[in-house]
Amino acid sequence: MKKVSYAEFGGPDVLRLIDAEKPHAGPGEIRIAVRAAGVNPVDWRIREGQMRPALPASLPAGVGLDAAGVVDEVGEGVTGVAVGDRVFGEGADTYAEFAVLRAWARMPEGLSFEEAAGYPSVMETALRILRECGVRPGQTLLVSGASGGVGSAVLQIARDRGITVVGTAGAANLAYLRGLGAHATTYAEGWPERVRAYAPVDAALDLAGAGVLRELVELTGDPATVVSIADPGAPELGVRFSNVAGSVPDALEETVRLLEQGTLHIPVEKTYFLAEAAAAHADSRAGHTRGRRVIVI
Repeated sequence: MKKVSYAEFGGPDVLRLIDAEKPHAGPGEIRIAVRAAGVNPVDWRIREGQMRPALPASLPAGVGLDAAGVVDEVGEGVTGVAVGDRVFGEGADTYAEFAVLRAWARMPEGLSFEEAAGYPSVMETALRILRECGVRPGQTLLVSGASGGVGSAVLQIARDRGITVVGTAGAANLAYLRGLGAHATTYAEGWPERVRAYAPVDAALDLAGAGVLRELVELTGDPATVVSIADPGAPELGVRFSNVAGSVPDALEETVRLLEQGTLHIPVEKTYFLAEAAAAHADSRAGHTRGRRVIVI
């Protein structure tokens, strides 16, 4: 099978498309014929070596956590799923023609593989940081860097829970944020004052690592109500840096619920082939994403 791999930490140029043996599903796992794999910032952060303390990687290593596809092999002890089922979920080395998943759910009717592949890590992260910042129905949440996959999920989950959201993004993405039910403003000079004009802020999320944590703390008045997934220096300001995943099965269950009730949709901004993984990483790292990026097999 074809698989994306790297033998040293570094930039996108270290990625190679190689021939590899098919993995096999162990106990409690399934193998899928991958139809699409989600591209997440954590993928290139791992490749760069940024995540070694939390996610040690032995080299050479594969790439990717999220995927959607057709069940090809069922591991010992697995029930409720059979060869031929369409599923999406999280596993390892998903930029490949075949991959093993540790957590999965059946794909809702009408959902394409490309759409499904981008949800697992995005939704787990969004649900986790909403819980960690402590925002409640009726309160106002500020999301810095709101137009990407996690931000798009946060906005829609918050709307479903009765939470008001103010999102910052580039000027080209403001209409997109408003379409998801958020108040929106650019992150150009003077953005804290524009945010204050909407409502007092009860909690805030830093999704872009744009050096705005001091302003977020000032707006909420309490570092305990601010969470970052993009700035490892957050604890220096008393802000939680969230990088340890919670329950992926629970996140997938909530994803299916929201999809089936029609209150969740994150667009796929761009698709890439396996041989274009380096370009996918470069584009993801550059930011300004509207929704998600996906590799198709």
